[in-house]
Amino acid sequence: MEANGLLDDVPASGDRRLDSKVALTVALLASFMGVCKVKDDNIVQGMQQAQADKIDHWAFYQARNLRQEQAHTTLLQLRLAAPSRPAAEQAGYAAAIAELEKLETDQARKKDEVQAQAKRDQAAYDALNYRDDQFDLSDAALALALSLLAITTLTRQRWLYLAALLPTGVGVFYGVAGLFGLPFHPAWLTGWLS
Repeated sequence: MEANGLLDDVPASGDRRLDSKVALTVALLASFMGVCKVKDDNIVQGMQQAQADKIDHWAFYQARNLRQEQAHTTLLQLRLAAPSRPAAEQAGYAAAIAELEKLETDQARKKDEVQAQAKRDQAAYDALNYRDDQFDLSDAALALALSLLAITTLTRQRWLYLAALLPTGVGVFYGVAGLFGLPFHPAWLTGWLS
């Protein structure tokens, strides 16, 4: 041992092995998190698009609904007014009534179509959100694991490395589930965190 204590700072063989394990684990987790982040960002973009589409379709549904209601109201007014009009005007009323009946039916059909599309948009959003939740849980668990690994490096406590493997396993499990669309969802946890 040198008088100035420089050799006291050199880690023992067991500490070097622990440091190597921590460094390798951190590198692997960071790489895995990067891959998951790319996929998660693409899913979030899909969620945003599905949400925008849903809002657009519901707005269009409301427009169709207003058109149908307006046609219906005008149709009722014409039907009520037609009998009291002279015979010379009856053909015009009949043509207007037929046209408005067609418009009302057409708007009702188109309204139902756009409503179905808005519901499909919501279903697409929900499916993407399911996978986004998997990536969120993976990210949180892996962040906890990285924190434990950092503390392991500072304290050189082997039990902390072993403790870090639990959130590592959870994070990798949900990351893989998100990447491959596996049907594992922590509904109880996401509900509690929401």
